[in-house]
Amino acid sequence: MSLLRAPWLPFRTREGAIVYRPPSAVADPEIVELALPRADFQGAAYQFLIGLLQTALPPQDHGDWLDRFLEPPGVDELESAFAPFADAFVLDGDGPRFMQDLDPLDDTKDGTVSGLLIDAPGANGIKNNTDFFVKRGRVEAMCEDCVALALFTMQINAPAGGAGIRVGLRGGGPLTTLVLPEAADASLWSRLWLNVVVSGALARSGKTWQAPCVSDDSLFPWMAPTRVSDKRGTEVLPDDMHPLHPYWSMPRRFRLLFEDKACRCDICGRDVERSVHRIRAKKQGANYDGPWLHPLTPYRRDPKKPEEPPLSTKGQPGGLGYQHWSNLVLRDADVSGALPALVVQDYVTGKVWAVDEERREGEALEALLKHVRLWSFGYDMDNMKPRGWYSVEMPLVAVPPEQQEQLRAWVQQFTDLARQVAWMVRNQVKNAWFARPSDAKGDMSHIDLAFYDVTRSAFFHALYRFEETLAEADSTFQLPTEAAEQWYRTLKREAVMLFEEQALSGALEAADLQRATAARRQLLSFLAGRSKGSKAIRQFAEAGGFSLTTAPAATEEEVS
Repeated sequence: MSLLRAPWLPFRTREGAIVYRPPSAVADPEIVELALPRADFQGAAYQFLIGLLQTALPPQDHGDWLDRFLEPPGVDELESAFAPFADAFVLDGDGPRFMQDLDPLDDTKDGTVSGLLIDAPGANGIKNNTDFFVKRGRVEAMCEDCVALALFTMQINAPAGGAGIRVGLRGGGPLTTLVLPEAADASLWSRLWLNVVVSGALARSGKTWQAPCVSDDSLFPWMAPTRVSDKRGTEVLPDDMHPLHPYWSMPRRFRLLFEDKACRCDICGRDVERSVHRIRAKKQGANYDGPWLHPLTPYRRDPKKPEEPPLSTKGQPGGLGYQHWSNLVLRDADVSGALPALVVQDYVTGKVWAVDEERREGEALEALLKHVRLWSFGYDMDNMKPRGWYSVEMPLVAVPPEQQEQLRAWVQQFTDLARQVAWMVRNQVKNAWFARPSDAKGDMSHIDLAFYDVTRSAFFHALYRFEETLAEADSTFQLPTEAAEQWYRTLKREAVMLFEEQALSGALEAADLQRATAARRQLLSFLAGRSKGSKAIRQFAEAGGFSLTTAPAATEEEVS
């Protein structure tokens, strides 16, 4: 089975039908989305196709990129671009196999195919009967299509697995951030092509760019024997590999055992004639080390230790929210250490301005890239144990590079104030609940998450206001007063409402109204900027140029 020719990927058409076609179908304007049966497979399929386009059809510059955005290739043209790499994408056979060890691994014991799933219970979980929520035996057979995605998903997200079981190039459970069109009916081509960057952006300093070649094992590691990591000096370093290698990294040693055996796939539910029930796995696969940067993942480095390699951003308990937006979008290597994904940086600093330049030169172009979204997704891992899968979409605004620092400063002011208010709400809820709140145990982060959730839309409304302000030619770049005051009023209103909801959320007879009233009074004093600890409130009002005591004017909606 060739993954470049077989109709193995499920796509959704404009009419809502699900069709299975080869990867070249992404050039069909009637194809609008992928339709994988699992969320992690959906994210992996996007990465597979982006990596394939980046490898087979790399734009030479932003003008070249824009040409293909406006006039996508045909299906036949894309098939021709993929054809030279066909031998690297064979899933089964006697030669090299996609994402599998070149060695048949005959000296290893067979295991169940569910071992390819990150959320499947491990050997210890099964042995100790701790698979309470994710049960063993859920997946015993996979079709060829699903097993290909399961294999790829594991290789690009490989978590910690014990001694000798290697972690993925980005570390276990990496976060992926992609740029998506705002239009719901956008073609899949535009969704993918927005995340393809010019070749020069991937080239390493001091290194000559080498055109991708199907036999190059520094690009496709499964085309040669595994670089076994059983001793020192076998680490896989960035300078030793092709710049496109991060898209095709392979830390684990697997062999799929295909059977001509009819069954129903436990993933997609289809009846198939060929399936995989068992796999082989061996330790000591590729040991990635050094300053790897994956183009689809945000990173963070310690500004005080620039010699240390950056660390990929991971999924965390509580998920992703607007409080993370700045670090996912705006580069700030010298202060916070934030390094957004290359595809996001390329959108913000390259693609948008390429469109603007074409418009200034007289091209009749619409503002194709002005309304896009940031899609962030990934596992939240506790070493080898998945705690959850997160997938969040947020608005993505773009301002000229010289204004990004100002945008970051304003966003930081808004998110810092939100954190302060969320912290105060949580503390006062504890004061209302407990006679000795400092001794109270337990996780109360759900209060912070609820606060961020109810203020989410207001933040993104302010974000668009920032974009408008920075776009004004005569702007003095002062924090927009109206946006700042509206943000403060929103935080104040939602803080009081959340406190009142939580403070008396238990049984009424168990509530201490005197404690609750005192806690509410402290919260109101803080929000009004009158308490000793509300310096952040007063400073924000001063920066925003509004008064904490003056009531805001009623809007037309409120009057009506």
